Amino acid sequence: MKKFIILLFCVLCAFPAGAQRQEDLSLPRPDSLQWFKDAKFGMFIHWGLYSLLEGSYNGHTLPDSSFPQGNSWYAEWIQPRLNIPFDEYRKLIHHFNPVDFDAEKWVLEAKNAGMRYFVITAKHHEGFALWDSKVSDFDIMQTPYKKDLLTQLVKACKKHGMKYGFYYSHWQDWEHPQGALPFWVGSRSDEEFEKYWQEKSLPQIKELIVNYDPDLLWFDTWDEENHITPQRRDELIRLVRKYSPKCLINGRICYFNPGDNIDFLEMHDNSYPKEILEKPWQTPATMQNSWAYHAKDYNWKTATRMLTYLVSNVSKGGNYLLNVGPKADGTFPVMATRRLREMGAWLLANGEGVYGTQPVAVKAPEGVILTCKETAGGKWVYAFLTRPIQDLTLDLTGAQSAEILETGMPLNFENRDGRLLVHIPDGQVDGCSLQVVKIKLAE
Repeated sequence: MKKFIILLFCVLCAFPAGAQRQEDLSLPRPDSLQWFKDAKFGMFIHWGLYSLLEGSYNGHTLPDSSFPQGNSWYAEWIQPRLNIPFDEYRKLIHHFNPVDFDAEKWVLEAKNAGMRYFVITAKHHEGFALWDSKVSDFDIMQTPYKKDLLTQLVKACKKHGMKYGFYYSHWQDWEHPQGALPFWVGSRSDEEFEKYWQEKSLPQIKELIVNYDPDLLWFDTWDEENHITPQRRDELIRLVRKYSPKCLINGRICYFNPGDNIDFLEMHDNSYPKEILEKPWQTPATMQNSWAYHAKDYNWKTATRMLTYLVSNVSKGGNYLLNVGPKADGTFPVMATRRLREMGAWLLANGEGVYGTQPVAVKAPEGVILTCKETAGGKWVYAFLTRPIQDLTLDLTGAQSAEILETGMPLNFENRDGRLLVHIPDGQVDGCSLQVVKIKLAE
């Protein structure tokens, strides 16, 4: 009897702990995720010491096939791609002085572009922190600038109603003696990596949550073997859940095996699913080839091309996180600013068909992207035309009106044999920008 009582006591004591572990892994409140599903469009920022080099070092510019791993445009990877000794690379900390940085200008540029959230590389693979970290002295306070950048950005985001989050490289860290390295540079044993994990990665993530209260954390792994085991993944999730009831976690916390307790899926770089995905998701995307500013990367996408990616993602239940690589002085490249403003102008006129919309369970004809919305005023379908179309045919019934969204110009239409035919006059679609047809359906 005595043994039974002792055993029962142990079971009862263990149950709350087990329940707590499960609770720590649970998803945030549903309203914490709703803003993300409604937002659709966000700004990504890649900024660090690598921004000083602008994609070139010692007479070499990425991509550079003279280096074994030099065939990459990614300027943020310049240190291992061009084999820069770390002692040399670390000296950049004495030159990073973004005197023209203005957090409010950045946030307003994002807001005016139609973006609803803001994510910055608080620490990329180089290991350099953009905030005043008590965990590592490889941070912004050791530069001539000596001011916490994240504090300024958080203040600006709150002022202008912008959700905000931080990219944190939890796996690769080229500064810490035991942080993971690119596979061609070297490898760490699991025991070595655990030292980095406990000494720098987890403590800095805790700093970001406790000090800045982010709406999301953006972790980074990809389709390569790494040290983020399911056990470490869940340890990190528990840490986030412990200190924040609202902070969202992306699927690249463990690309191969994100598990069931992340909040949204993160696609590979510039990767666009062809089908509707059930779980919330987003695509991280570049304006040029590189993420960080690359002065000799002239491959800038057009605003119309990027808007097409945006509405295509929205039509499949996803978001679009579009990157800007600021210059080292703290300013946006004029090429990026122009595109942001073009996209913002288009969204000013056509955002009704983007924000708060849902995918449509109707196959769209070639050159057409569909979204839908149901409000107190009725049910609506929005058809985004990516090419000139005169007669738009959709498998819809019960249309009550059709018009050009931007101008309100009424369009002739017919409900015929269970299908909708909309006639679009010449000149309404020029092929250089997305035109949107707004269709009201019977309730």
